[in-house]
Amino acid sequence: MRKVLIANRGEIAVRIVRACRDYGVQSVAVYADADAQALHVRMADEAWALEGTRPSDTYLDIGKLLAIAHKCSADAVHPGYGFLSERAEFARAVIEAGLIWIGPSPETIEVLGDKVTARKIALQVGAPLVAGTPEPVNSAQEVLAFARQYGLPIAIKAAYGGGGRGLKVAWAMEEVAQLYESAVREATAAFGRGECFVEQFIDRPRHVEAQVMADQHGHVVVLGTRDCSLQRRNQKLVEEAPAPFLTDAQREQIHQAARDICVAAHYVSAGTVEFLLSQSGHLSFLEVNTRLQVEHPVTEATTGVDLVVEQLRVADGLPLSIMQTPAPQGHSFEFRINAEDPGRGYLPTPGKITHFAAPSGPGVRVDAGVCTDALVPSSFDSLMAKLIVTGATREQALQRARRALQEFQIEGVASVLPFHRAVVDDPAFASLTHLGVHTRWIETEMETNFDPAPRPDVHDMPSMVRNHIEIDGKRVAVGLPVQWLQNLAAPPLVVPPEPLGHKAVGASTQKGQTVTAPMAGTLLVWKVEEGSSVVEGQTVAVLEAMKMETAVVATASGVLRSLVPAGAMVLAEQPLAHIA
Repeated sequence: MRKVLIANRGEIAVRIVRACRDYGVQSVAVYADADAQALHVRMADEAWALEGTRPSDTYLDIGKLLAIAHKCSADAVHPGYGFLSERAEFARAVIEAGLIWIGPSPETIEVLGDKVTARKIALQVGAPLVAGTPEPVNSAQEVLAFARQYGLPIAIKAAYGGGGRGLKVAWAMEEVAQLYESAVREATAAFGRGECFVEQFIDRPRHVEAQVMADQHGHVVVLGTRDCSLQRRNQKLVEEAPAPFLTDAQREQIHQAARDICVAAHYVSAGTVEFLLSQSGHLSFLEVNTRLQVEHPVTEATTGVDLVVEQLRVADGLPLSIMQTPAPQGHSFEFRINAEDPGRGYLPTPGKITHFAAPSGPGVRVDAGVCTDALVPSSFDSLMAKLIVTGATREQALQRARRALQEFQIEGVASVLPFHRAVVDDPAFASLTHLGVHTRWIETEMETNFDPAPRPDVHDMPSMVRNHIEIDGKRVAVGLPVQWLQNLAAPPLVVPPEPLGHKAVGASTQKGQTVTAPMAGTLLVWKVEEGSSVVEGQTVAVLEAMKMETAVVATASGVLRSLVPAGAMVLAEQPLAHIA
């Protein structure tokens, strides 16, 4: 390969740009309108506009991505993680266009990306499993039937998803139907497919996974384990390698099952096989992520293997640079630095970063997709950066993490840094003899209370003004961010209108309570009809921001009158409804 188109954005796009430089090939960035000035756009050798604002119009548009690959003469495509990274149709389209696909084959993605089929393969090779539906379910009634047969709690999971999106856990029969509908919606929005299956839910498990790398010559190597138990809403916040406090038998079972599953699926490139470890010590296969993981740096830090460069090598037909599982070199933590406010229930907080100062020093690495003055759009994931801290032992890595987290400064938007600073001192996580956290520990057992961060200034993400000019008789499209044009010493520009459906509500003209948006995003659906009576605390709407759904609740009891339609893009604290 000579030139790699990176079909992604943010931190992972920056990571791939750097790997391309290390490997000696050129990189091509693509960007949505809100990312026109993003770090990955500035760092790549070339950058091309996707001309849109929503994921479906930009990073999920296969036609646009392939058209740009053709225009810039790229000969390879790296999908990163998220977006189209686990979509077999994208891998197939890339290959059919005569380009190198940096990832598993489309056939493997189909087999393992379908969580139902992946379960069947795991069963065939003898991997541990809990009970689940043999095929995707077609209705809430089928989910209820499974729950009655096997008992609660149950997990409703996107068959073609991952990363916690499209995953809902039902603890009561009366919430099953609503959660099934929500899982289908969330899976469709995130992955383009809404099929879901059901399985028994293991309460309070650890989340342990194995990093696998395989080449085109039949070599499959497990590069060790990671623990990713610190999660909220099934989204990982902290990961570490190697997974601590496992028995030799558990570690061997994880390694063997991960390797056997990937061999059976004819796996190529980087992949992760995930397991749940119950309180009683029993393992259960969870899924295979047929892509690079967000948490891959902790494996790099403890093995010395550059996993992204290894992906490039494998795609070029070269054999793996390492042929057997290496002994871990020290211990490493990764802290995901998301634009979320722990003091407001981890609400996403899009906006403008006014100050970004990353830590450094021995054992500290920061993979960032943002910098000072960068914008965090509401349309995309909340991940801003990753802090990776490594030490000779888990104890030393924890001590370095405390220092690095205190050094880290982010202003302008809220971040999860207060959570990280608290958790590295919490005995449940920082113990040197056992791991007392589990996948629902944050929601159910963490006792630390966080102060709400100052709400960021309302920053509508910058729209692009596009027009056409002629250069030597050739018609050329030109796009400029509105904010640039507003700063010119010229007559005031007419700024594009505020988001669809925005209406101000004057407290002096209406009695009652106003329901406002907890964050910027898209109002997916109203859960109650116009003019209905509602009670305080009742869910009245669902808002989607940064790929996650959030319930909007009534602020008082009364009669609800909506102010914006379903499907509208809204700003943080924008009035959504009035309750009289």
